[in-house]
Amino acid sequence: MKELSKYIDHTLLKADAKDDEVLKLCKEAKEYGFFSVCINPSFIELAKKELEKSDVKVCTVIGFPLGATTTETKEFETKDAINKGAHEIDMVINISRLKAKDYEYTLKDIKAVVNAAKDKALVKVIIETCLLTDEEKVKACEIAKEAGADFVKTSTGFSTGGATKEDIALMRKTVGEGMGVKASGGVRTYDDAVKMIENGASRIGASSSIAIATGKSSQGTGY
Repeated sequence: MKELSKYIDHTLLKADAKDDEVLKLCKEAKEYGFFSVCINPSFIELAKKELEKSDVKVCTVIGFPLGATTTETKEFETKDAINKGAHEIDMVINISRLKAKDYEYTLKDIKAVVNAAKDKALVKVIIETCLLTDEEKVKACEIAKEAGADFVKTSTGFSTGGATKEDIALMRKTVGEGMGVKASGGVRTYDDAVKMIENGASRIGASSSIAIATGKSSQGTGY
């Protein structure tokens, strides 16, 4: 297993986050060698400036947290985020359309973001596993793969549940070894993270990143 910190997207997505908290997040990411910081789009430029001389990536969220914005809005958000300095895009699928079996819409929605990010940013597709049946999870992963996304991701951290090792195993089995799988939501300890990785996660989204990396306990913020 590679160094655990390199699996981690150090995350701050709460609605009342402040500039100084984002700057602290970036400094921690540099200090501990996390893969990226994951922040709301309005903080992209601040994070980019703070991380300029480091190899820490800037990750942001699109259609977050409900996934219910229009495809055109998600496409615009993606282009805007990349123009402002984002290296990675975590988009939320339209959960209602997936559950209604409108797979054509779901594919188009993801493809619009993938195409907007093409050759400029990596795309992770949040499927919000806590709201889906196993059959729906598999279908969402299949569609994300067909759309050309780089990762599938379990959760926003803002719904009724987060990542489970069972969901990670199912997602990994569905997408195969060539696609990333990100576990997010409720991963708060070193042991939590290791279980996710052992079951197929190639990235971890967490607000308790330092506790995970150092093996210390933390309550986290729910993400």
